[in-house]
Amino acid sequence: MPYVIAEPCIDVKDRACIDVCPVDCIHPHESADKGEKMLFIDPDECIDCGACEPECPVDAIFPEDELPDKWNEYIAINANYFK
Repeated sequence: MPYVIAEPCIDVKDRACIDVCPVDCIHPHESADKGEKMLFIDPDECIDCGACEPECPVDAIFPEDELPDKWNEYIAINANYFK
């Protein structure tokens, strides 16, 4: 089950999770229409190692099966970013 980055990541400038990812599956993006910045985890590249989760200063990274219900839409948001 891949990891998912949720809403608390929006506009956070910390990129520590990118530095610890052994497969470089975390990618930055800036929404052109909202000006929001967020990171995304490619679900096809994620190896479920969990190295990124403790590095997140805003607790925005979750295993997909532990994602709080209020952020379930971020499963599709992360996956769709890579399509």
